[in-house]
Amino acid sequence: MFVVVGVLVVVVVIVVVVEVVVVVVVVVVVVVVVVVVVVVVVVVVVVVVVVVVVVVVVVVVIVVVVVVVVVVVVVVAAAVVTVVVVVVVVVEVVVVVVVVVVVVVVVVVVVVVVVVVVVVVVVVIVVVIVE
Repeated sequence: MFVVVGVLVVVVVIVVVVEVVVVVVVVVVVVVVVVVVVVVVVVVVVVVVVVVVVVVVVVVVIVVVVVVVVVVVVVVAAAVVTVVVVVVVVVEVVVVVVVVVVVVVVVVVVVVVVVVVVVVVVVVIVVVIVE
């Protein structure tokens, strides 16, 4: 009887030890799986955040470059238009001055010719009267 009880006690102890070992192994496996899943999720989240940040930075850089190019084009176009307007105004002023000078010269020449003709006519009349 003592032998049977002893064998039963040994069997019960072995079963309890095996169950404890199985429970410990299962707990360790579950903890390892949870840690691996958490690490994978954290790595995926970090990668996604880094990719999103890189995409946002690239988009911001592209927008800044486009804005700078547009501003430069507008400034250059405004400068070109200003230069063209100044050149046109200067050419118009020069044309007006040339026309005024030509008109003044023509008037002076006409006046001189008229004076010369009048003087010649007067001299001819005086010469004819005197002779």
